[in-house]
Amino acid sequence: MIISGLTTRVIELPFEKPIKTAIHDMRSVGCVLLTIETDEGITGESYLFALNAVRIKAFDEMIKGFTPHLIGKDPHFIEAIWQDIWREINPTGHKGVTVSALSTIDTALWDIVGKAANLPLHRLFGACRSKIKTYASGGLWLAQNIDELIEEAHIFLQQGHRSMKLRLGSKDYKDDVERVKQLRGAIGSDVELMADLNQALTPKQAIKLGKELQEFDLLWLEEPVPAYDLVGHSEVRQALDMPIASGETEYTRYGMRAMIEAKACDILMPDLQRIGGLSEMRKVAHLAEAYNLPISTHIFTEQSLCIAGSVENCISIEHMPWYAPLFNEKISVVDGYIDIPERPGIGFTFDDNAIKKFLI
Repeated sequence: MIISGLTTRVIELPFEKPIKTAIHDMRSVGCVLLTIETDEGITGESYLFALNAVRIKAFDEMIKGFTPHLIGKDPHFIEAIWQDIWREINPTGHKGVTVSALSTIDTALWDIVGKAANLPLHRLFGACRSKIKTYASGGLWLAQNIDELIEEAHIFLQQGHRSMKLRLGSKDYKDDVERVKQLRGAIGSDVELMADLNQALTPKQAIKLGKELQEFDLLWLEEPVPAYDLVGHSEVRQALDMPIASGETEYTRYGMRAMIEAKACDILMPDLQRIGGLSEMRKVAHLAEAYNLPISTHIFTEQSLCIAGSVENCISIEHMPWYAPLFNEKISVVDGYIDIPERPGIGFTFDDNAIKKFLI
């Protein structure tokens, strides 16, 4: 089997209404959908995204620029292809658009390998579980008032969720405390609740807020300070009793190693697009395991399930419904868990008819 070609489609998925965090104003996500073709008719699929479709065509061009590194190669030689592209991007950098393109290619290649073996990837990697805990992440935004938060939280519970994430980062920290207090009171103590500050605060601000929030039994406090401030992360972590989660904005095992060495967080949150694809995600999970650290994957719900099913220290997966329209197969949440798909490869395939209406 050899790689015979690749195609990309650029789309934009609009949100029903604008979404706001402490640092984002979002109306849509733009995606590049990648299909890698082989001479045996087996294809691999994956995607990347950019908020509001900003510079999404630059991502598309970056992926297509690696075509010479793929055509004529055996798709099973994933590590060789990964390293070849890694060396190629040295002059342009090992973070950002370059790694996002590499990640998307790597994930599509694994999809081919799984399909060729007629095995779901978690079994190919070495399965450790058949289902994984998830948390609702497609709501509870900063722009919503408390009544809206409570209403949406009850919708999540009706959908089968037993864990959910609230965005914080209000101008007045007392407003954040009240939001958490009211939501915790509405959902009860048996439902897991985590809070995401989206990098909005300084270490002193995060510590002040965190101490106020400790009584509400948060599962974790996420990205309390800017992602690049590893010292600040560590200061917050040492000052608070609650776990600190972070890492979605870091790139590859090298970025995660820096977080670990800085003692920046208790839970690492690798993002499939930034981390370097499924190959690098597995390396990061094992690196974290060597330090007795858990991981919880960021977004990319459908394509991260194979990691969750094959990595013992993966404690949960983020349920983000933004990308569900892209796929023929749908995810269901039962008692807070998602089943790891038993379909070959990644287990999710693009719905070509649905995608047509989102094409840019």
